[in-house]
Amino acid sequence: MKLTASKLPGLGHVAYRTRSPQALERRVAALKGSGFDIGWMDGDPAHGPAFLIQDPDGHKIELYYETQWYQAPPELKPALKNQSQRFSARGINVRRLDHWNGLAVDIQANREFFEKCLGFRLTEQIVLDDGSEAAMWMTCTNKSYDFAYTRDHTGTRGRFHHLTYAVNSREEVLLAADICLENGVYIETGPHKHANSANVFLYVYEPGGNRVEICNAGARLILAPDWKPIRWTEAERRKGQAWGLKTIESFHTYGTPPVESSYKTLRAWTSSIV
Repeated sequence: MKLTASKLPGLGHVAYRTRSPQALERRVAALKGSGFDIGWMDGDPAHGPAFLIQDPDGHKIELYYETQWYQAPPELKPALKNQSQRFSARGINVRRLDHWNGLAVDIQANREFFEKCLGFRLTEQIVLDDGSEAAMWMTCTNKSYDFAYTRDHTGTRGRFHHLTYAVNSREEVLLAADICLENGVYIETGPHKHANSANVFLYVYEPGGNRVEICNAGARLILAPDWKPIRWTEAERRKGQAWGLKTIESFHTYGTPPVESSYKTLRAWTSSIV
């Protein structure tokens, strides 16, 4: 996770590590001249050269292999050597980056891009009554999904919906809500349980205006090689989240960079609680 200065919130790029140097070479060869390729980048802190591409909606994606493994300083050395560092017991105590959610104008075109060009698998989707695809959840690991895209109601390409951090349990999601409340962090919705991923969730806005989700880790794994994607209908999704909570309107209308009207609404919300 890297923060850079900007006048508006939003996502700069997402980086995926390939399984091997050879896998990176194969992806680069397949993507060159495809219209989605941008070119090689020198690298970034903690990883080596990366090949920059963009999906049909314009989201920037880096592919890399060379990486720098984290080494805990002496004061954070864990008792068990298979842990990256000792338990910090600070703040919400997020465990890892879990997934990210983008907004897209054409869900089907992006799904096909990630399937054909990057080898992701579709695990769940929403298909509307008219047959059009409204959302997709995709994975390249054994998680239920590594990212999701939902349709952008504004028709604006390349926007960002949220980034998700995982904690160890449902109870820690509840604790995260208390910590956000105590520290004046705007809570958009939750805690509650997703119908799609089965995670218990909390959505908040960080000071820059991006939406951040806190969820419990490992709610569901996809271990079957012949997994059949779950298809949700329009009527099923109208029922709301798993325990009946209706999805809050701003969840469908706010993304970053924001359109002007939603950005003014965000600033009004956050200024009222700070």
